[in-house]
Amino acid sequence: MSPLSRRASELAPSATLAMAAKAKQLKAEGKAVVAFTVGEPDFKTPEHICEAARKAIGDRLYHAYTPSPGLPKLREAAAAMFKRDIGVTYEPKQVVVSPGAKYSLFLAMQTLLNDGDEVIIPAPYWVSYPEMVKLCGGKPVFVETKEADGFSVTADAIDAVITPKTKMVILNSPSNPTGGIVPPAEVEKIAKVIEKRGVWCLADEIYDKLIYAGATHKSIASCSDYARDHTVVVNGVSKTYAMTGWRIGFTAGPAKVLAAIDDLQSQTTSNACGVAQAAAIAALEGPQECVKEMVAEFAARRDLISKLLNGVTGVTCGSPLGAFYALPNVSGLFGKKLGGVKVNTPSEIASVWLDQVYVASVAGEPFGTPSHIRLSYATSRAEIEEGVARLKKLSVE
Repeated sequence: MSPLSRRASELAPSATLAMAAKAKQLKAEGKAVVAFTVGEPDFKTPEHICEAARKAIGDRLYHAYTPSPGLPKLREAAAAMFKRDIGVTYEPKQVVVSPGAKYSLFLAMQTLLNDGDEVIIPAPYWVSYPEMVKLCGGKPVFVETKEADGFSVTADAIDAVITPKTKMVILNSPSNPTGGIVPPAEVEKIAKVIEKRGVWCLADEIYDKLIYAGATHKSIASCSDYARDHTVVVNGVSKTYAMTGWRIGFTAGPAKVLAAIDDLQSQTTSNACGVAQAAAIAALEGPQECVKEMVAEFAARRDLISKLLNGVTGVTCGSPLGAFYALPNVSGLFGKKLGGVKVNTPSEIASVWLDQVYVASVAGEPFGTPSHIRLSYATSRAEIEEGVARLKKLSVE
């Protein structure tokens, strides 16, 4: 008899973290690796946020357990953020602070899903969505998006796969790994579909402020009373304020659901780190110029990496409208020899990139795409230029 549970045995490891670990190991061995793996801004957390944390370290209030759903002041600040950014009013009691938006998503699924519930996930998708759904006893149902449409899911495509077993639609806009944004008009249509079909929406909006080229983010929770009352919105400070390691996420939604999420969190992690919560308050309530500066730099990197990747033999790349990921199509290399190695899949191409020129990326298969590779451009322009230059040096036969 296996000592592992069925859930643990069937769980797929995070492909992103696995590739990042391999890249770190090569760096430790002295290899000059250019890493495009983890979605982690390379900026330093803004100084006013760090100063708030330093101050909190000296205050015993932040040494103790905080209330399970978060410090009251942070819940108020998060509620104000949702009102300001997406136009939806939540009472502080409708907000739960968790140790990272990733855990916020998992808590929402654990709270809403029963065994056998179907969850619609647009593809390409973040690698953790289907694994989380399965851990909660649900069944992932994938909806393909088109590269020509900027990987934007449509209401019609969602409507076509809804069944009596459908409980939830996951909407991640801007998207990881595509950088795609669902246009506001289409979000309105999706809201009408979920109301007509009586299903819930889990809106992952962690990249909502990282938007370029005049694109617009619209939260489905803002579309109607039904959508507001049947949507759980997840956000956080990790991407916007370069605070990935601080582990602070926010969940907002109907009071009854959020109370249940709080109960679940109280029995698992108790609460997020008090010092990190103090830093998050400073992030939300402090000056926002730092965000504008980061977004402007990400936009420049987006333009740079898209242009350079289109100069790599067998690779084509569009310009993502949000987040900080490029998702080049590498199918032009299938069936050819890359660096002397026959390649037929993104995984094989990513392996050649890493093994021969020390460029770390994440193959598309775990994201639900057999034709693409994800590169995070949350790194310097110099690293982008160096990394793509190495790719160009590989022979293609």
